[in-house]
Amino acid sequence: MMPHTKCQPCYSLGMASIVFDSHTFIKRLRSTGFTEDQAEAIVDASRDALSQLVTKDDLDTRLTALEQSLTIRLGTIVAIAVGAVAALIKLA
Repeated sequence: MMPHTKCQPCYSLGMASIVFDSHTFIKRLRSTGFTEDQAEAIVDASRDALSQLVTKDDLDTRLTALEQSLTIRLGTIVAIAVGAVAALIKLA
């Protein structure tokens, strides 16, 4: 296992980051009766879980991109429909 340092930044979540003090976390677990290996396993599992978090900014960015994509698709569908109706009117 890698040595744990105080106030080690463990995760980068786009624009936000979570500072995870793994050393203090391990010390706290050890003080409640966990072995060093158990404490390190819990810290590693916590680090993995936290690395999968999504921030509000991440969601906002993704939703904005999705809205733009849907707007373009809807605009394309409307343009095709208008063109089809105009062609049908011209043929009639």
